[in-house]
Amino acid sequence: MTPSPLWLFFPIAITLHNLEEALWLPRWSQQAGRLHRPVAQDQFVFAVILVTILAYWATFAVMAAPGVWLYRQIFYGFLGTMVLNAFVPHLAATVWLRRYAPGLATGLGLLVPLNSILLAQALAAGELTWLQLAVSTGVVAGGLLALLPVFFRLGRRLIR
Repeated sequence: MTPSPLWLFFPIAITLHNLEEALWLPRWSQQAGRLHRPVAQDQFVFAVILVTILAYWATFAVMAAPGVWLYRQIFYGFLGTMVLNAFVPHLAATVWLRRYAPGLATGLGLLVPLNSILLAQALAAGELTWLQLAVSTGVVAGGLLALLPVFFRLGRRLIR
């Protein structure tokens, strides 16, 4: 399997997405009610920096060793997770609250199209099956959901 040069656009897209969230989501979270617990700007920025680092690691690991099955699954799982992330919570929160949820524009405008192309290429080339995509997306999404509270707490402790 040969790495696609398009893979390098994923870390750029997720950086832009996380930058949009870092700038506006903490203030938005103060009025999000049940949809999002209020989060401090510094804690949130710390957490999204760590998530962004994980995305860069996943991309560069698969590019350096594309034949390593685990790296491919983590990378494709990250792509799938970020597609889901554009719809739930960003689009869902925008519809539910009837106001823009930060991250929606970059999610729908960058991550969904780019990641869909990359995943479609992998599926068409037989490098990934639908089952593998579902499992890897579930594992990566679950892992990130479990890590986010840890990242918030770590940020709160380190930044004090």
